[in-house]
Parts: sequence; structure tokens; C-alpha cells
Amino acid sequence: MIYFNYNGKLLPEGTPVIGPDNRGLRFGDGLFETMKFEKGVVILFEEHMHRLWKGLEKLGFELPALFNKDHIHKQVTNLLKKNGHSTARIRLTAVRGNGGLYDAADHHPNVIIQSWPLQRDPGLNVNGLQLTIYREALKPCDPFSNLKHNNYLCYLMGALYAKKNKCNDAVILNQHRRVCDSTIANIYIIKDKVLYTPSLEEGCISGILRQFLLHTLPALGFNIKEEAITEEMLLSADEVFLSNSIYNIRWVASVNDKTYSFEQTQKILALLNKTNATVFC
Repeated sequence: MIYFNYNGKLLPEGTPVIGPDNRGLRFGDGLFETMKFEKGVVILFEEHMHRLWKGLEKLGFELPALFNKDHIHKQVTNLLKKNGHSTARIRLTAVRGNGGLYDAADHHPNVIIQSWPLQRDPGLNVNGLQLTIYREALKPCDPFSNLKHNNYLCYLMGALYAKKNKCNDAVILNQHRRVCDSTIANIYIIKDKVLYTPSLEEGCISGILRQFLLHTLPALGFNIKEEAITEEMLLSADEVFLSNSIYNIRWVASVNDKTYSFEQTQKILALLNKTNATVFC
């Protein structure tokens, strides 16, 4: 039996907890965090909580007095123990309660925590990911774009498009039709040994591992820049890779008909694996 946590209670998977009037269901009124648990640690937990709190504040949630990071950590730990997960993917979803567009019953977060078993990271995916560019739904560049909110339509449709076209993932474009991110990860290109990733002003998710790489890679001797990336830059790059909190770094072998090498990506991952960072241990 697999369990999930709803507002501090451990319930069997499939137990109904959300009714038809819930604002998260009606309007996507909420946020989520996806975290990895490995070797007894929730990886970059403090950073995840900082982003969650920033998002809750941005969306106007009101937090109960006992709702803090220690409380969340305890609930996550209890769930992992109950499910017997030693390496796991954790999803925390926070949604507002019942109400219409203008009349929320209250502004407290209702929290759902789930966990699934996860295999240990095998290292660089030597086969490479096959990506396609999704152009129908464009990601806006606004004050909410960097949040992990539940208004996920462009990513959802991009994922369906990628699956239909037998690809592993899709590149999402922003309102300016520049590269934003992928459906599940931040994106990086390498050209002449310089790394580039879209700036937050380009509408990408403020990824936890993205933040870690921006801080760590310069100390390892890599030049990484945040700026606007056009399709032309993407398709003329030497290498492309993705990052997220679950899979760390994944090499991209192709975008549409363009193929990429992986020499620098392999070097980056090898050096990160030699650091003392829990993320890559």
C-alpha cells in the first residue's frame, strides 16, 4: 500500500481529498515542488523551501503559525518512512481551498505530499535525449513565470506534442519566440566552450539545480552566461543539456534534425561528481 500526506494526515493512495469547488482544480490556484530524496537527505531542501515560500507569498497565501520548513520536513520524512522509500521522488503540491474566482473560503494552503521510488542516478545518459521544438503555446514573461505554479498548460501540451512525435521532451518558447526551457527542465547550450542558459527575464522556471549550477560551475572553471537564446543559437550550438532536481544533468543528442556532441557536458558532470556537493555525490 502506498500512502500520501494531506494536510498532515497519511492516507492510502486514491483517497479522495479534493472536491469540485477546490480552486486548485478549478483555476490551477497553487504551486508545487519536486524534490529528490537520496542517502537519507532531501537534496537542496532549503532551496526548495525558499522557492516555495517565495511563491506562496507571491500568490497571496496566508500561512498558519505552525506552517514552516521544519514542519514540512517532518511530514516528508514521515511519508518516506511509511512508504519505505530510501531513494525517492517527492512532489509537494500546495493549493488554495474552495471558492469561486472572487470568493475564496480562505487563503490557507492545502498541502499534498506524494513519494515514488526512484532509481539511483546512473550518470550521463550516453544515448542522449531527442527533443523537438513546440511552437503552439508560448510561455509568458511576467512576474509569475519563474514560479512552479499549477498553471501548466504550455508544458502539458508540449509534453503531449513530444510524445506524439516520439521525442523525449520538447523545447518551450517564450512570448518572444525565444528559448525558455523544456517541459520538465531548464536548458543550456554550449558554444565554443561557453555555456548559455535563458535568463529569468526570459520566463523560464527558476530551477533549483539551475541556481546550483550558476553558482558552482564558475568555480570549476566554466564560463556560464544568462541571456536570451534564439532558435538559431540553439540550432547552431555545439552541445545542449538539461537540468532538473530529479535527473541532475541530461545530455541532449538532437533537437529536430540538429545533432550535438557531449564532450563538454561529460567534462562538466565529471567535475561536479568530484565536488563534495550532496547533489552529485
